[in-house]
Amino acid sequence: MESAEIRRRWLSFFEERGHTVVPSASLIADDPTLLLVPAGMVPFKPYFLGEVKPPAPRATSVQKCVRTPDIEEVGKTTRHGTFFQMCGNFSFGDYFKEGAITYAWELLTSSVADGGYGLDPERLWITVYLDDDEAEQIWREKIGVPAERIQRLGKKDNYWSMGVPGPCGPCSEINYDRGPEFGVEGGPAVNDERYVEIWNLVFMEFERGEGTGKEDFEILGELPSKNIDTGLGLERLAMILQGVQNMYETDTLRVVMDKATELTGVRYGADHGSDVSLRVVADHIRTSAMLIGDGVTPGNEGRGYVLRRIMRRAIRNMRLLGATEPVVADLIDVVIKTMGEQYPELETDRKRIETVALAEEAAFLKALKGGTNILDTAVTETKSAGGQVLSGDKAFLLHDTWGFPIDLTLEMAAEQGLSVDEDGFRRLMKEQRERAKADAKAKKSGHADLSAYRAVADNSGTTEFTGYTSTAGESTIVGLLVDGVPSPAATEGDEVEIVLDRTPFYAEGGGQLADQGRIKLDTGAVIQVRDVQQPVPGVSVHKGSVQVGEVTVGSSAYAAIDINRRRAIARAHSATHLTHQALRDALGPTAAQAGSENSPGRFRFDFGSPAAVPGTVLLDVEQKINEVLARELDVQAEVMSIDEAKKQGAIAEFGEKYGERVRVVTIGDFSKELCGGTHVHNTAQLGLVKLLGESSIGSGVRRIEALVGVDAYNFLAKEHTVVAQLQELVKGRSEELPEKISGMLAKLKDAEKEIERFRAEKVLAAAAGLAESAKDVRGTALVTGQVPDGTSADDLRKLVLDVRGRVQGDRPVVVALFTTANGRPLTVIATNEAARGRGLKAGDLVRTAAKTLGGGGGGKPDVAQGGGQNPDAIGDAVAAVERLVAETA
Repeated sequence: MESAEIRRRWLSFFEERGHTVVPSASLIADDPTLLLVPAGMVPFKPYFLGEVKPPAPRATSVQKCVRTPDIEEVGKTTRHGTFFQMCGNFSFGDYFKEGAITYAWELLTSSVADGGYGLDPERLWITVYLDDDEAEQIWREKIGVPAERIQRLGKKDNYWSMGVPGPCGPCSEINYDRGPEFGVEGGPAVNDERYVEIWNLVFMEFERGEGTGKEDFEILGELPSKNIDTGLGLERLAMILQGVQNMYETDTLRVVMDKATELTGVRYGADHGSDVSLRVVADHIRTSAMLIGDGVTPGNEGRGYVLRRIMRRAIRNMRLLGATEPVVADLIDVVIKTMGEQYPELETDRKRIETVALAEEAAFLKALKGGTNILDTAVTETKSAGGQVLSGDKAFLLHDTWGFPIDLTLEMAAEQGLSVDEDGFRRLMKEQRERAKADAKAKKSGHADLSAYRAVADNSGTTEFTGYTSTAGESTIVGLLVDGVPSPAATEGDEVEIVLDRTPFYAEGGGQLADQGRIKLDTGAVIQVRDVQQPVPGVSVHKGSVQVGEVTVGSSAYAAIDINRRRAIARAHSATHLTHQALRDALGPTAAQAGSENSPGRFRFDFGSPAAVPGTVLLDVEQKINEVLARELDVQAEVMSIDEAKKQGAIAEFGEKYGERVRVVTIGDFSKELCGGTHVHNTAQLGLVKLLGESSIGSGVRRIEALVGVDAYNFLAKEHTVVAQLQELVKGRSEELPEKISGMLAKLKDAEKEIERFRAEKVLAAAAGLAESAKDVRGTALVTGQVPDGTSADDLRKLVLDVRGRVQGDRPVVVALFTTANGRPLTVIATNEAARGRGLKAGDLVRTAAKTLGGGGGGKPDVAQGGGQNPDAIGDAVAAVERLVAETA
């Protein structure tokens, strides 16, 4: 049974039994405590925490997930993978243990003809929590599983929580016996390689307190309602139903391995080492395609770093398998064709996914070259010091900065006769992981601070937003916090957070900054609002300070926004939509939005692009935008289903979470986007849009900054003033400025070259006198001296080499000259072949001199360069060189 069919049957089975089918959320977690979605229940977390009321009592989904803590195990075991699909069914206060267990058994053991998966019931083993007699009884008496195939395990294996205070409960796992060829018998308690877990049923009925680890926490009591959260690993079930040895050989991964085999000529199954590499490639390339598809771009932080690390491991393993040419295009193509049946958006976004992936491959191949140079230098330094082991910090630097996997460093060091301090490397990696874990743990507790806002939502419902049609209106204060603490009242000077039952204030979101303004009470009290946020979905929190009077919960209020600020932000937001469409028209669909900020009179827009946008293209985009303004197109907003919006071609931003009903903003026949922000009514209201330029903000992501309306006019007015001043200076018309200024710069450059030539001639003229000043140090001709300040490094080097060539005779020669440039001492030292025969090497001499100068240096045995911080020490440096020559010669 193919993976796509497993997925279809799952959703069909539960939909027929009253579950609402929920599409997979983006891999970009809508949760500040997570980088990526690691489990199928994550999109339902607000329902389990009580932050939001569930839209239905039953739900089911097949959720895309990514986990990377065990990335080093990928390819080595049968089950570890970075990307997987988690099939889940959920009950919010509806059915509980008996319902969940009955559904699971029915779907797994029903025949294929009847819509089930057709597993042999005799091969299914059950685990339950130690004291969960109820679950054990249901399995034994209701389902009929023999007692000898039901095992009880402890908290570590059969108790679930999110790792922080909140919902928790015992779980029951369904395991499949793969047979004696996979190890000894005895059930999952003895051998989890033979008895593979395929489905975990979590009975969420308790609340846990503080604690560490999986077992050390207190159970505080029962939850108000009992919930069900289950998860079946699609890839694991596919492994069983397709009769293969491991998840990498299932249909959606095997085709990627086959393509890797085709590209490298390495046959799967011939060698364990190459098999591991092929599995890594298959897993990591699929994960990369799915992450890019959901809007992640390679970077050095956060989820961007996760993607970069995964991609580079895949590319490196292809290199280990013998690939010498770029391979990502062929591999990504296979993934899109294979996974596209389950996730059609991969085909829709194919060009963008391929563009991002190819750019990262090119960047890594370049980094591989640079990292190799760093490694070579480290190897040379280690050998020069008489060492045989490359230090752990060097290996960590290569891994952390250049993306070198440790196996690459081990292999390349071994080729040059060195081992690597793996313990030191592992220690540094462990320290990095512990820092990351500490940060993650600190972030996880963040939801506890939202309890006050959730309480307001529970008592008074969500905030009604009236700002699309009005800028002011009557409302009631339903929530009040003073300095972050719930309070019944606040007085003049207090910093407050106000929750209204209805508000015209737009809460920051979708790239649009929040409204500002005032809230006035019937009592005469006034609150100056400077920011509005939604810490809990649907609850708008107005942050500000009490200017006059006393504020109390339940008071009637009149909320009014700063209209001029709103209009300026609306112009910027509408201009952002126009810029997005104009860029897509110019660059194609790869120029997808990657972020934005709409503030009064200006905006910034981030978009995908593997290279800089040419200036001519940017001018064309700007011209098209302003032509649209002149067409006076109407701007309209309409609420519709997400499916209808997609049919109409509305553009959605990657990483944004959308509900079943969405708001679509249409600008004439030019632009159509999903958007919850505020906009102008007609493009003529924008007046003018001026793009200031574009720049890189990360691998494959560019940023445009622009001005709108009066701000754009003021900018152009200042530019005009500057141009007029330049016209007066060069005595020419505006169109002549580039040519005239270019000519002036060319003359200036020629003059600088001429000055440099005179300076160099003056320096070199001293060569003969310096050569004649050579003194004998134990048979070696030594020339030392200080040349005029400001002499460049190149000129000093030329002078040193010239002096070396002028010294008469066959005797050993050492030339060491010094100067000061930009306030810092500089030295160049050269030796001839006879001197090097006596052990006098330029690099050794420079290091001695530079150390005295408070710096460092190096180079080749015949010529080397160094510098320092203390120009007053040049005399001491000359003496140090003379001593070393005397000692060595």
